[in-house]
Parts: sequence; C-alpha cells; structure tokens
Amino acid sequence: MTSDATLTTISNANPDSITDEVRSSYAAVARAVLERRDLPSDEAGSCCGPTGEVVFGEILYDASERASLPDAAVLASLGCGNPTAVADLRPGEVVLDLGSGGGIDVLLSAARVGPTGFAYGLDMTDEMLALARQNAETAGATNVEFRKGRIESIPLGDASVDVVISNCVVNLSTDKAAVLAEVARVLRPGGRVGISDVVADDALSPAERAERGSFVGCIAGALSFAEYRAGLEAVGLADISITPTHAVGAGLHGAIVQATKPASWTMSDIRAVDLPKPAATGTAAAGLPVLAAEPACCGDGCCS
Repeated sequence: MTSDATLTTISNANPDSITDEVRSSYAAVARAVLERRDLPSDEAGSCCGPTGEVVFGEILYDASERASLPDAAVLASLGCGNPTAVADLRPGEVVLDLGSGGGIDVLLSAARVGPTGFAYGLDMTDEMLALARQNAETAGATNVEFRKGRIESIPLGDASVDVVISNCVVNLSTDKAAVLAEVARVLRPGGRVGISDVVADDALSPAERAERGSFVGCIAGALSFAEYRAGLEAVGLADISITPTHAVGAGLHGAIVQATKPASWTMSDIRAVDLPKPAATGTAAAGLPVLAAEPACCGDGCCS
C-alpha cells in the first residue's frame, strides 16, 4: 500500500537547513533499525514508485547478497540501486562509499576486494555510523572503516582510492559540484566511479522536480542527465555513462552513473560548473519541499 505522505516545507529553506533535515531524517531511520534489528528483513517497509513496483531499498540486492549480511544492514538499505553490482571491484582495491548509511555497500565491497583490499564508508550521521560499525562487527569485517564527514569535503587524501561508489546519496547534497570535485580528487589515476542515484529527465526543471517529491525523499535534489554529465565533465572525468535502470516517478529514474579518472588528470582540470542547488535564506528556495511526513526512505512512497 502506497502512503500519501504530506510534504513538509522549511520556511526560508537554505542549504544548511536542508542538510540538517537530511541528517535528522536518517538519524531517525538508524534509531528505528537499531530498535528492530532482530526483525526479519521482510518486516521492513519497501519503497515503491507510483506503480507499486519496488524501486528503493533492500530488494535491489539479490538474495545471496542479503543473506551474507547482518539483518540490521539490510533493514537500513534505503538506496535506489546496487552500485557494487556494477563497480567491477577487484581484489586488493580500496573503495570509498559516499553516504554509507548502515554499511550494506561497504560490507559487500569489503568482501569483493578481499583481505588485501579495504573499504571506507563516509557518513555525516552519528546514528548511522554507530549502526554501520555494529554491523561490521557482527559481520566480522576487518578491512573496513567508517568515517564521519560530509561528502562535499571527503576526509581522505588525494589519489587515495581506486573506486568511489554511492547509493542514492549524491542527490541529497546541496552542493553537488563540490561532491564531484572531491570524487575526482580522491580517485587514483585510472580510478572509477560507480554511483546509483536518482536522475531526472532533461525536460524537468528544478522546480518541477521539487513538485514531484521532497529533498530528503531523493527527488527534489535530483540532477538531470545533462546536468550530471556536465558536472562529471567539469571535474575532468572521462568515459562517462549515465544509464537509467528503472522509473521512480514521472520523469525520474534510478540510474547507474559511471566514469573514470584519466591517468593525466591534475587539479587544474577542475573547472566551475553551474549545477542546481538550494538558494540562500530569503530567496527562491523558500518553500522547497524538504522532508516527508514519514521520513523512512527515499522515493515517492513506501509500500509493504
């Protein structure tokens, strides 16, 4: 059954207030999962698009992947794809998951890169970090580390990772140009991007995206296909592909975003790019849909 959650707006919405609401929403999810961590995963609500098809959450991972993980990691899966399925991870590689949440993609990555590899998770929410660390301990994963931080300012050194993944989190950032620049910075030459995200049709304006769903619900902050490509090109990445995988709403798609960092890349390859982002307090951002009434997941609604 699909819920018709009423959107909540923040008067004079600005980037900081949106980030605070995102953090608060996902902290609530983490606390809920910790309280119900002994429940079987099929007791958790799955997130669905307008047709009732499941388009967010744990069902996007195959049964063998879910079976290999702690229940709490599966229950906390709120993404719009399965980035580890397309990242072509190899033994010995170093992986970074942006917005790692309960740790599902970090744990799957750690298993794929093996004991000679390493998987970092980055999240800004204390409750999600606590949940992820508990899940790593339960899983017996020793080649993982969860760090607190913002994806707009990644706390890792230049050229320090082989692969950057993310699952429906880049759309939650209020400064996506900064996120993509940081991705390019931390990748090693030849490094790869494998991101699952919500992407809008090019015909949809930012205002029309906001009409279709909230920022916290992964809709209002979605980039269009052309904007995503422009952002990746502006930070010097190459071999860019943005492949829609399933519909999540009218003119909105779950998509796999892939790119590579050229061996010749330097910081001077990063140039300014104008990507949509919330305006400052007192401007046109006022009334931007930010938070759904029941912030349990991304997407148009939740069904079970």
